[in-house]
Amino acid sequence: MSLPASLELEIAPRARDLGEGFVVRRVLPFAQRRAVGPFVFFDQLGPKSLSAGQGLDVRPHPHIGLATVTYLLDGEIMHRDSLGTVQPIRPGAVNWMTAGRGIVHSERTPPEKRRGPSMLAGLQLWVALPREHEETAPSFAHHPATALPRVAGEGKDVRIIAGSLYGARSPVATLSDLFCADVALASGARLEFPAGYEERGVYVISGAITLDGATFGPERFLVAAPGAAPVLAAVEASRLLLLGGARLDGPRHIWWNFVSSREERIEQAKADWKAGRFAAVPGESEFIPLPE
Repeated sequence: MSLPASLELEIAPRARDLGEGFVVRRVLPFAQRRAVGPFVFFDQLGPKSLSAGQGLDVRPHPHIGLATVTYLLDGEIMHRDSLGTVQPIRPGAVNWMTAGRGIVHSERTPPEKRRGPSMLAGLQLWVALPREHEETAPSFAHHPATALPRVAGEGKDVRIIAGSLYGARSPVATLSDLFCADVALASGARLEFPAGYEERGVYVISGAITLDGATFGPERFLVAAPGAAPVLAAVEASRLLLLGGARLDGPRHIWWNFVSSREERIEQAKADWKAGRFAAVPGESEFIPLPE
């Protein structure tokens, strides 16, 4: 099926096994599209059914040159980092961690959630920092669901995760011109694709939408053509993620958990992690070794 003229690309995510039965659907980076706005990485985790005793255990690992965005749809994750942050994240809240010159964090299912069966589903995105801010001091910000603005009516409910959209602005501080929003559409509801941004995309988490006569089901990421102003219509009750922003100020190199405009900076980060020069996460003794 050929794409409507209002779309530049359709991406079907690829499955990636994180180990211990945790499979993610990787949307970005993609061979034909390395970034949409400043977003250079996008994973969907789950939905994963966990039996008693099971949980997510992502051991401490490093980042540079990016901001991580963790947004849960179901379940709970405990975030710990080398700044000393200990923060549970629950559905509808956002964890925004700016790695800058370097940060280390872990992500685990908290002990109380392991006492019985539970579910886990969420989204994690990376925003490449502008070149002038790649070496900024690391920081962490948590915003509960109640702090994020919502634009609702006519069968749509839009929660603004970051940036400005449909006349509302998220309190999340960013270093890039971007937008990110969690959208729930009732069957038959319509939504105008965001205007005023250079690059824009929509991911169908669940349900199905039509756009210029074409239908797209779940687990499809659609990149809008430059200047296009398509209108989405929900075929059934649907959940979407809208994201995009200004085009990156140059190409980025991505290796493992490192993002930089300079290859030599990534080589330095690799050497620093291997030599134990990153700050540790207080209370954690495990870590993920540098991939060989």
